[in-house]
Parts: sequence; structure tokens; C-alpha cells
Amino acid sequence: MKVCIVGASGKLGQYMVQHALERGDEVVGVCREQSVGKLERFKDRISIVPGRTNDREVIRRAVAGCEGVLTVLVPWGVQQYASGTAQAVLDFAEPGARLVFSCGWHITKDGKDVYSRKFLWAVAAFGWLARALRLVDIDDQVAACKRIFASDTRWTVVRGSDLEEGPSQGLPVWSQHVGDDILRSNRTRRIDFALFMVEALTNDGLIHEAPAIVGCQTASALAHHASSCEH
Repeated sequence: MKVCIVGASGKLGQYMVQHALERGDEVVGVCREQSVGKLERFKDRISIVPGRTNDREVIRRAVAGCEGVLTVLVPWGVQQYASGTAQAVLDFAEPGARLVFSCGWHITKDGKDVYSRKFLWAVAAFGWLARALRLVDIDDQVAACKRIFASDTRWTVVRGSDLEEGPSQGLPVWSQHVGDDILRSNRTRRIDFALFMVEALTNDGLIHEAPAIVGCQTASALAHHASSCEH
């Protein structure tokens, strides 16, 4: 499969490049010009399109001929970076291509997610401070996902829990709604978040889903598995 990875130079993006190459995929990576050096170890095995990910011409060139597009929705600044990136991918991806986007648990598809007061407070506080400093606009990531949910493309939005580094524990488990018991541990290895993204490219059962994921070896995931086996 020919795969475009939008945001390839970040930590999550680099793990996705690694997983895609291990699967034998042909990879095209998109990242800002100043970040191209972060992909040095892959330079002989992937094609790189340098530029801002919300630059429509950059995305148009990068996704041409790709059967799958993996997009890290990063809401940098206050200039519609995430929504601009998402819209460009939606507009220029090949017809029928699998489109997989990453975001956090704060995104809700149907309004049925249940969040703790602590989580809501943390999101609100971080969002206010980051926007005041003109660093990040969480609301723009929400706007980006609304555009994706309204699209008739073959999309999936993967919602990650709190991330940590470490060796892979395997493919994360998921549920449709934050608040479900299986997700209670709220922890996923970043390398496994990337694995879920890449595996979603060939999982048609995730089309038009917004899976909230958690590490498969976390306490809540293991407890859910044990409970399922008992029944």
C-alpha cells in the first residue's frame, strides 16, 4: 500500500513511519521544512514532501496516488492549522482512500462520552492558557474533527488516551465512548498508538468510527478481558 503520513517528523509520526515500513508499505512523509532532519534515519526508504501540513498544495502533491493517509491533527498556533490540514486531506485524497486521523479523548463524535470533572477542567485550563499564548488552539482540533465526521470519505478518527514511551505492548484495545470501564486506565504507549493508526488502514470495521483507545496491557483492559472470559 502507498501511504502518506502527514506530520511524519513528530514522535507519533516517526513511529507510524516505522510501522508502515515494517509492513512493506511505500511511504510519503509530510513535515515542516525545519523538521526534515528528524527523518534522517528513514531518508533512503521514504519520500519526503517538506512544507506546512495545512498548505493545500503540499497536501495535494503528497497524497497523490496514495491508498491511505495517516494524519496527526496538531492544532499548532491560532491559524486553523488542524482544520486546514484536515480539510486539505479530505479534499485531495484519492477517491476511496482510507483516511485515519489522530486526536485526543476530548473529541466526541456523538456527545455520549462521559468525562470526569478533573479531565474537563484540565482540558479547559490547558486550552485557555495555550490559546492565550498563541501556541495551540484545541477548539480548532474540535472543528477539524467535525469536518471529518461530516465527510463521506472512508475516515477513522483515533482518539488517544494519555501517552507514555516504552516498548510495544501490542495493539491497543478500544471502545466507542470515553467513560467505558475498559478505558479507565487512560494510558497507551505512543508506539502502540501509532500501531493502531497503521492497522486501521486495513480494518474496514473502523470506517466512520472514532475509537477511543487504551493500552492492551493496562489494568482496565486486562480486567475487561478477564470479565469477558468469565461470561
